[in-house]
Order: sequence, then C-alpha cells, then structure tokens
Amino acid sequence: MEAMDAPISNFTAVHAGNPESDVAEVESFRLRVDDIFQKVDELEERVNEIEQFYFNASKKQGSNSKGSSTLKDKEKERHVPSIRKQQQEASRREKAAEKRMEELIRQFGTILRNITQHKWAWPFMQPVDVKGLGLDDYYEVIDKPMDFSTIKKQMEAKEYKNVREICTDVRLVFKNAMKYNDERSDVHVMAKTLLAKFEEKWLQLLPKVTEEEKRREEEEAEAQLDMQLAQDAAHAKMARDTSNELYEVDVHLDELREMLVQKCRKTSTEEKRKLGAALTRLSPEDLGKALEIVAQSNTGFQATAEEVELDMDAQSESTLWRLKFFVKDALKCQGNNNNNDNNKNNNNSGTNNNKRKREICDAIAKTAKKKKQKASA
Repeated sequence: MEAMDAPISNFTAVHAGNPESDVAEVESFRLRVDDIFQKVDELEERVNEIEQFYFNASKKQGSNSKGSSTLKDKEKERHVPSIRKQQQEASRREKAAEKRMEELIRQFGTILRNITQHKWAWPFMQPVDVKGLGLDDYYEVIDKPMDFSTIKKQMEAKEYKNVREICTDVRLVFKNAMKYNDERSDVHVMAKTLLAKFEEKWLQLLPKVTEEEKRREEEEAEAQLDMQLAQDAAHAKMARDTSNELYEVDVHLDELREMLVQKCRKTSTEEKRKLGAALTRLSPEDLGKALEIVAQSNTGFQATAEEVELDMDAQSESTLWRLKFFVKDALKCQGNNNNNDNNKNNNNSGTNNNKRKREICDAIAKTAKKKKQKASA
C-alpha cells in the first residue's frame, strides 16, 4: 500500500488578504477556542460533581433498599421543594422542637424542686466538701461528682440538650452517695429514699418525653428524606442543564470547524488518493474510528457494515480535514507502538487485523474504478 508520505498541510487561506486583518481573524478564532476550552473545563467539573453525587447515592441505596423504595414513593407523592426551602423548613422544625423540649425541661424543673425541697435533700444540694470532710479516697471511688447546685447552673445556662440528660445527672447525685457511703449510713438511706421518690415522679413525665423523642426522630428522618429528594432534583436539573450546555459547545465547535474549513484550500485529488491509501494502514480499532468520522457527516453511511464503499470525492472538506489529522496522529502512534513491540505476534494476528483493511482498500479501489469507467463512457 502507498504510504501517506506527504505531511498534512497547514490551514491556508484561499485568498491572500490584508495581513493585519488575517492576524485579527486568527486572534478572534483563538479567543473563541479559549472560551470554549474554559467552558468545557467548567462543565467537566460539574459532570464530576454529578457523577460523584449519583455514585454516593447508589451506594446508599444499595445498603438500604427499603429506604430507596420509600424515596421513590415520596418522590411520586409530592412536589420536591428546593434545597434552600428544605434548609429553611429544617431550621423551623428545629426551633419548634427546641421549644417543646424547653417545655419538658420546665416540667422536669417542677419535679426537681419537689425533690430538692424535701427535708432529706440538704446533703446533696452542694458539691461534696472532700477536703473539709477528710474524704481522701472520694475521687478514687467517684468518677463524676454531681450535686443539685451544679445541675441548676447547667439548666440555667441551657447546657442540657434534652430532659434525659438532666435525669441522668439527678440519678448520679443519689447513686454517688449510695456508692460511697455504707448502706446503713444516714446519707445512703436518704439518697436511696429520694431516688425512689424521683423515679416515681419521673415515670409520670416519661410518656411525654418518649412521645417527643419519637416525634423528633420521625421529623429528622422526614427532613433527611426531603433533603435527599431536593438534592436529587437539583442534580437532575444540573445534569439536564449540563447536557444542554455540552450540546451548545458542540454546536459552537462545529461552527468553528466549518468556518476554518472555508478558510482552507480545497483538498486535491492526489491528497484524497493518499488519504484513502493511508486509511488501509490503520489498525482495525483506528479504522473503525476513522469510519465513525465519516459517518458523523453522512447519515446514510454504515461504519460497521460488512462491506463499506467509501467515496473520498463525496466527502465534505470538513470530513476530509478531520480524517487527515486523525490518520496522521493514528499512524504516528501506531508506528511508535510497532517499534516498542518489535512487531511481536505479527504472524498470528496479521490475517485477522488486515481483513478489515483489505475491505476498505477494495472499496476505495472499486469506487475509483467506477468513476474511471463513467469518465471514459
């Protein structure tokens, strides 16, 4: 086969114009291409973000198929608000939940006052005077000291997130006393008695606490689900917008390509012949890519058909220039690979690899022969 010896020609204008005008036109092309590259970089970042979101979402759905089913049902049931609205709604629910918890803490405060006003509560009102009482081993026995004055200060400072945390510290006051003091001592008996009274009062408030906790849990689950739906909707819109913008970029590139082709000289008959010959030297994979280039501008062309008839004269200048550059790069890479591989396995794979090439070569020759016959007739 004849090699494509002549290098790919540079783009040259059909008409020689004003050099300054030509420079300005080239600069205009360059700026437009730079803008497109910048846009492509932005779109690539967005595509990566979308891919990462759906990858993480698929992992979550895989680990919780029930949640995935619920999510689909939710999506069918109602319109999905925006992420910002979901955040605003979550903030509103959080404030409402905080108010309800403050009311429960207020009711708990009533229980606490009832206990602290008991005549046996005085030993537990202030922190244990370890030095004054000579309790040298107190901190070895008690890990976390607690008293009612400390609990009151923390309640006033709103350090407790929920009522159960206060309940835990109240129990700790009495359990510390029972742990450190002998069960026959007055302090131990007083602590045990007041703990029993506290537990009795606590049981009266517990249903309300349990109800609020259940409501809070349901609201948090619903908020999380709504946020996931909002994120899904936002990323779906982002994907649609990105797809549209990618299409627009592709259109701009086609426009630029056609404008450049119009500025280039026409491909000569000899160059078409050499291009056709060079196609037969491509690897099967690269040959398929070359035929795809032809198919992009020829809707009726079947790049994967059993028999391909390729008429180089029927191709547009845009297609011919794209083929030129592709073939040039492909043959260069192919030559480098052949040098690295030292033509290894040529005997085993040569027949299969050349089959497609021969078909293309025969098709080109067949087309040329038809044209010659028509010309002589």
